[in-house]
Amino acid sequence: MTADPSKDLLKRTKKQMEAALEAAKRESTAIRTGRANPSLLDRVMVEYYGDMVPVRHIATVTAPEPRLLVIKPFDPSTTPAVRKALQGSDLGVNPLVEADIIRLPLPVLTEERRRELVKEVHKKTEEKKVEVRNSRREAIDEMRKLEKTHKISEDELRYFQEQVQKLTDAHIQELEELQEKKEEELLEV
Repeated sequence: MTADPSKDLLKRTKKQMEAALEAAKRESTAIRTGRANPSLLDRVMVEYYGDMVPVRHIATVTAPEPRLLVIKPFDPSTTPAVRKALQGSDLGVNPLVEADIIRLPLPVLTEERRRELVKEVHKKTEEKKVEVRNSRREAIDEMRKLEKTHKISEDELRYFQEQVQKLTDAHIQELEELQEKKEEELLEV
């Protein structure tokens, strides 16, 4: 007895769609809102003994106040490298070094910058929606090929298309909810 190709393909398609959703969540947390959040530094890479590593791998990052991040490197000798990486990042912040602790005050976002960030969130969400739709299209194309070679019936193809569309709709809905939530955070003063 052979395995059902539609079930395997449905699982694979669901994994691809979930990967797009997870990537959107990661990207969303990296976009700076008005509040300090240690995940803002997830994309900041520091040169550490010849390798590029995320700040959070070589330091503790805390948010003791709504507009302040405190970074304490595990190895105090890496403090200058962390400071340099923060200055070179796209966060637009100026780190303050006090002994082996780096304070990162986050400026208040202007209305114009908030609007720019909302546009960026919309753009990134749309990219992820396209990824989800591409996964749907690829899966349906694959099943159509099976139907043409008579490995599955027309009814099986139709049922599969319905299942993939349900998956697509659910993931698109989650992406839109994520976008709305991030938009609210950005526009909150």
